[in-house]
Amino acid sequence: MESHSYIILILGMGLVSFIPRWVPLFFLSKRQLPPLLIEWLELIPVAILSALLVPALVTHGSPRVFAPFSMEMLVAIPTFVFAWYTKSLGGTLVVGMLLYWGAGMVM
Repeated sequence: MESHSYIILILGMGLVSFIPRWVPLFFLSKRQLPPLLIEWLELIPVAILSALLVPALVTHGSPRVFAPFSMEMLVAIPTFVFAWYTKSLGGTLVVGMLLYWGAGMVM
């Protein structure tokens, strides 16, 4: 590919990524949204995070095999409990990393 083709490709990808974010922001920024819609929108990050984490926690190998008692799941449970009670992102990150490192040393 020529260099101008790369520039057009990058600009196109940026535009395709920018427009779906900008359009709702532009049209909905001056309007009052219903409380039910706001509550529903607040759940989207949790749903996405769950969709990313759960398969990694309860499956392993290739092809993926259900393994609910993997080391990752055993570390995730106390990390989740810590996060639930403290609401500390930094603390949860440190606790999760330490538990994972410790479990790796033991197992």
